[in-house]
Amino acid sequence: MTGPLRARDVCEAIDHELLPKNIEGTRAKLKRLVKLGILTEADVGSFTRKQ
Repeated sequence: MTGPLRARDVCEAIDHELLPKNIEGTRAKLKRLVKLGILTEADVGSFTRKQ
């Protein structure tokens, strides 16, 4: 996949069940990676690698 991904897309890619708790947990981890400067939030809820 290329381009920004949503937390739901990441869960699908790593074969997590699409349950709200899994999606929210993944979203929290993605937000943490944004704070560390590894990812960037392209749009609200859409994450991509930092260029």
